[in-house]
Amino acid sequence: MVNRTTRAFGCPNKYIQGPGEFNNIEKYTRQFGEKVCFLMDGFLFKELNHSLVEIYKETSSDFIAINFEGECCEAEISRINQLCKTYGATVFVGVGGGKTMDTAKLCSDRQGLPLIIMPTAVSTDAPVSEIAVLYTEDGVYIGSEKMKKGSEIVIVDSEIVISAPKRLFIAGIGDALATWFESQANKASDSANYVGTGYRSCLAGMAVSKMCYDILLSDAVSALRALDRGVVTESVENIIEANTLLSGLGFHNTGLSAAHGIHSGMTSLPSTHKYLHGEKVSFGIVFQMILENRPTEEVNKIMKFMVEVGLPVTLEQVGIEATEENISTLAKKTYENALIHHEPFRVTEGLVYAAIVTADELGKSYLK
Repeated sequence: MVNRTTRAFGCPNKYIQGPGEFNNIEKYTRQFGEKVCFLMDGFLFKELNHSLVEIYKETSSDFIAINFEGECCEAEISRINQLCKTYGATVFVGVGGGKTMDTAKLCSDRQGLPLIIMPTAVSTDAPVSEIAVLYTEDGVYIGSEKMKKGSEIVIVDSEIVISAPKRLFIAGIGDALATWFESQANKASDSANYVGTGYRSCLAGMAVSKMCYDILLSDAVSALRALDRGVVTESVENIIEANTLLSGLGFHNTGLSAAHGIHSGMTSLPSTHKYLHGEKVSFGIVFQMILENRPTEEVNKIMKFMVEVGLPVTLEQVGIEATEENISTLAKKTYENALIHHEPFRVTEGLVYAAIVTADELGKSYLK
C-alpha cells in the first residue's frame, strides 16, 4: 500500500505520431542544440544512417550514429556513453525497439542530456515511460531504474512502424492489453505508481488505461487486416497510439502487477529469451485472470480476442515446456518479484504455481 495520500500523473513533454515524421527529425533535435547522438537498432542501422545523412546534410546540425549491440546492460551503457561524451552531444536520440529505447533513456539520464525517443515498432509501451529495465549481458532480468525526467519528445512514424514484422505489432497489443488489468489490481491494493518515488494514481491514469483496453478490443482486428496489406488506416493509427501512448501512460501512472510479474519470472528460463516482451506478458494476462478468479464471461471474451489476434495463451507458445521443474522455477521467480504482490490479496508461491498450471490448461482449451 502506498504510504501517502498525494496523487500524481507523469508523461513525456510531447508525443507526435504520423506518417513521415522521421523526415522531420532535424527540426526536432535542433531545439536542443546542433550536436546529436543517435543510438539505433543494428538491423536498421545502415538504412537509417543513410537517411540521416540526407536529412542533416543541408542543415547546421551534425550527428553521430551508434549501433546498438543488443542488450540493455551496464557494459553497453558505458560503451555508448564514452562515444557520446567524446563527440560532445547536446541531445540524445534513441531509435529502435524496447531495449534500444531503454538503453537510450539510461544513457541520456546519466549524461544529463535531453532525450528524444523514436520507436521503429510498436511492440511495447517503453517509448512513453520513464522506466528502463536493466539486464545482465546474458539477458537475465536485473531490475528497473527510474529516470530523473521523461523524454522531451516521443516521435512515432506510422510508416516506419507498420513496416516492422507483424509479430511486433501483435506483441504490442499483448503488452497494452495488460494495462487495464494491472491498473485495476493496483487501484484495489492502493499500490504506488511509477511517477517519481511513487504516488497514488490519478483518475486520469485509470481513464487512460480503460481507453487503451477499449480501443484494442474495438480496432485491433481491423488494424491487423490493414497491416497485412501494408496500409495505414485510422484503426492502425488507433492501435499504434494504444500500444505506445495510452499503454505507456497507463502503466506509468497506475503501476504493474501479476501479468508483468510473471514476465520477469520467465526471464530466468533461457528458452523464453527468443520471445518478445509482449508475448510473455500475454500469457501473463491469462495467468492474472486465473489468479484473480475473474468472471467467466470476461475470461471468455478476452481469451477469444487474444486467440483471434494471435497472442500466446499457453506456456508452450512462449517456449516453456510444462514440466514440474520449469513451472516450479517460474513460480518461485515470479513470487520473488515485487510486482506479483501488487495484487489486492495475499499471494503465496503455491497460489502462483496453481495459477500457472490452470492458465496453461485454459489456454490449451481455446486453441483446440
